[in-house]
Amino acid sequence: MAEPRKRVAILVSGRGSNMAALIDAAAEPDYPAEIVAVISNRPGAGALAVAARAGVPTSIIDHKAFASREAFDVALDAELSRIAPDVVCFAGFMRLLTPGFIDRWEGRMLNIHPALLPSFKGLDTHARALAAGVKLHGCTVHLVTAEMDAGPIIAQAAVPVLDGDDESSLAARVLAAEHLLYPRALAMWARGTARLEDGRVRFGPEPEDSGLLIWP
Repeated sequence: MAEPRKRVAILVSGRGSNMAALIDAAAEPDYPAEIVAVISNRPGAGALAVAARAGVPTSIIDHKAFASREAFDVALDAELSRIAPDVVCFAGFMRLLTPGFIDRWEGRMLNIHPALLPSFKGLDTHARALAAGVKLHGCTVHLVTAEMDAGPIIAQAAVPVLDGDDESSLAARVLAAEHLLYPRALAMWARGTARLEDGRVRFGPEPEDSGLLIWP
């Protein structure tokens, strides 16, 4: 008997292109996860319409309606508890979460960051990569921990930095890699071929070489 598919909730704040990549991947019958909910902290997020068109239930928890970060996190925790996902995927979710929320969901939260961590944590990653003169840039899927962009790495995709690149052209190349990487990383996590051991992500019993690194 096939293993049941993992239930995934996606948190969004914007247009949701990575969310759409996950939804598309989960539409395949052999994909090991199903997208059961999309939650936005911004009522006008374009991702909500994309998810609705795909038949995925959506909800809005407007962070501006709460007096504190803690109060927002309590509401988000309540909604996630109602949905009961196995995995929570951040897809352009522009909120820093409180330690209490992180403690409750740690080990179940995945994020994609537009840089090859541990380089270029935080914002403006493409501009900083260009300023640093790196020849490789890319994206990273990692587990969410209390320290921003510092959780154990699941998978990475590398892209070249080309002569003549500006922030926009480099961002587009990285985004295309993100759309390939995130579904592969989620699949590995959902199957259990990627798992957390002693603070690092390990792989097995079958190798997943094709999913660990995408070049270019």
